[in-house]
Amino acid sequence: MEFLDLPQLLSAAGTVRLPGSKSISNRVLLLAALAEGETEVRDLLASDDTERMLEALQALGVGVTHLGGEHWKIAGCGGRFPVKAAELFLGNAGTAFRPLTAALALVGGDYVLKGVARMHERPIGDLVDGLRQLGADVTYLGNDGYPPLQLKPATIRPGGVVKVRGDVSSQFLTGLLMALPLTGETVAVEVVGELISKPYIEITLATMARFGVVVERDGWQRFSVRAGSRYQSPGTVYVEGDASSASYFLALGAIGGGPVRVEGVGADSIQGDVKFAEALAQMGAIIETGPNWMAARAPEGGLVAVDLDCNHIPDAAMTLATAALFAKGTTTLRNIASWRVKETDRIAAMATELRKLGAQVEEGADYIRVTPAPLKPAAIDTYDDHRMAMCFSLAAFATPLRINDPKCVGKTFPDYFERFAEVTRAAPVIAIDGPSASGKGTVAARVAAALGFAYLDSGALYRLTALAAQRAGVAWGDEAGVAAIAAGLDVVFTGEDIRLAGVLVGDAIRTEEISAGASKVAALPAVREALLFRQRAFNTAPGLVGDGRDMGSVVFPRAPLKVFLTATAEARAERRYKQLIEKGFSANLPDLLSDLQQRDARDSQRSVAPLRQEADARLLDTTHLTIEQAVKQVLDWFAEASFH
Repeated sequence: MEFLDLPQLLSAAGTVRLPGSKSISNRVLLLAALAEGETEVRDLLASDDTERMLEALQALGVGVTHLGGEHWKIAGCGGRFPVKAAELFLGNAGTAFRPLTAALALVGGDYVLKGVARMHERPIGDLVDGLRQLGADVTYLGNDGYPPLQLKPATIRPGGVVKVRGDVSSQFLTGLLMALPLTGETVAVEVVGELISKPYIEITLATMARFGVVVERDGWQRFSVRAGSRYQSPGTVYVEGDASSASYFLALGAIGGGPVRVEGVGADSIQGDVKFAEALAQMGAIIETGPNWMAARAPEGGLVAVDLDCNHIPDAAMTLATAALFAKGTTTLRNIASWRVKETDRIAAMATELRKLGAQVEEGADYIRVTPAPLKPAAIDTYDDHRMAMCFSLAAFATPLRINDPKCVGKTFPDYFERFAEVTRAAPVIAIDGPSASGKGTVAARVAAALGFAYLDSGALYRLTALAAQRAGVAWGDEAGVAAIAAGLDVVFTGEDIRLAGVLVGDAIRTEEISAGASKVAALPAVREALLFRQRAFNTAPGLVGDGRDMGSVVFPRAPLKVFLTATAEARAERRYKQLIEKGFSANLPDLLSDLQQRDARDSQRSVAPLRQEADARLLDTTHLTIEQAVKQVLDWFAEASFH
């Protein structure tokens, strides 16, 4: 599985231009296809969801032309798709699947709609029931109430009133409303129960009006479309920036100092998720807005917990759940039952992953309650859900973390993590690599002490793994066995002390036997993989100095300062000889030199993370330098760097 490791963040500030709104993008694409005339769609979101919609429209015979960038031209078909029989795959795109189901059920044709496994678990029965009331012919090809579906030509019943539940997903009502003009009749839709996600219905109504169809409404309970209503191209449509995506960057500003400004959506937006800014303000954030922008800064006293009904911001509310990790008190988010029928069961998923980090979480049928606690590094599963990945990136302000399957953000925000990196500042790393006995450990430890940074002796982790394997009776060449030990290594670094399973082992891991074992286990890919995140988890505020053989090449490839520290083999052998003699060990200088030369060869020639100087690493030859001179050189390089 692919993953992205995030270091602990220190601050956030900057400006982000938002991608287009997914909700608006797919509504505009479908209505442009159903309209009379050509529509130029500008600033369309480039994402998995819109790609599925564009593919479907092309399969249905709609003229689709890419004008470059995020601009497209759609040739409307006047309410009747040219292709009358097709099988469409719509992935996990609910904003494509639900409206297309409604439209295709009423335009007349034989269509099959399918998606990924999760889409076949997302309920669609309420939409199908509404369509059948109009005379649609819809068949479930799997479980009743769920996709995949087969649609055949409808027999429209004139002058009908359609009843649809409003408490599961607003996309059911959206799909019905957008399809009603295709009946040619006057039809009313009555909502049964409380309508959730009302702002998304506002987006639907505003977009329909843009294409010439005005929906008459009686509050949130009854919506009517008159006979003869037809979609007409408005010529050019600009897609607003995505307000849900704005939530992550506004939260970054509120947690990380700020200001963080988002452009493309603001006070004039038709999207309900702009109300997220008001919720963040209730938590204490300092919010500013303009007609096409919003900005957030952290309050002096920090964020405070809220108890909030989130019916009006169902998607953006997820961001509040992770922002709650940084708020004083317990945050309760209510009226979020719709989370359970999204890309995943978001209430359950959010609770599971927040608990991994160490937070206290209570979940119910339609609420989640989050109490902050000291957080710990964790690997966050994202459940093929873009919002899970983006929400949990905020937790990096408290601890290093791993985001599994980060590319799931492609559903709405393909370059999210690139934008994220542009406005955040991470705890800096000084990566010091070099051959055995070059002095890199001593230099790294002293540099860390001088700067007040954490210190990582990566070699100690491999030595500890070798020692733990030996004590467990696992051969150093047993890759799977040693990797399992590495993954469960119980190690604590406290100053000069190193404890394995609670026992001091500082001297035990420095013997020549364990040194040789460390070199052997370090060459095993599964072992290196098991220890990779453990090493990166040391990258905490205010910074880290790490030494090893692949700090700059593999563990911290983006380290702002990389040093390759070396010395001649003869000088290193003499240093090791003196070190061992001082500790009371017997040693033979020629043997030490031979061992070092053999180890250099193994480390530089191994297939996995070989020892080498990176192109962007500074070379520091300590053959004729004192420890103090080497430390001063590294500190000088750090002082020169732009990040300091």
